[in-house]
Amino acid sequence: MVCLMSEEEMRFVDRYLEKYKITNKSRWFRETVLTFIHRKLQEDYPTLFAEHDMRR
Repeated sequence: MVCLMSEEEMRFVDRYLEKYKITNKSRWFRETVLTFIHRKLQEDYPTLFAEHDMRR
């Protein structure tokens, strides 16, 4: 997979990595993207009842 970013986006990411002393950029990027996707899939997982009905 290839991800293209603008120079501004790259500076933003680089500042974040430097601030938190992250040295493995590709690992961080993979983990960040996959964590986001996993959370979103968990949120969108179909249930038998709507959330409103379950909270009653």
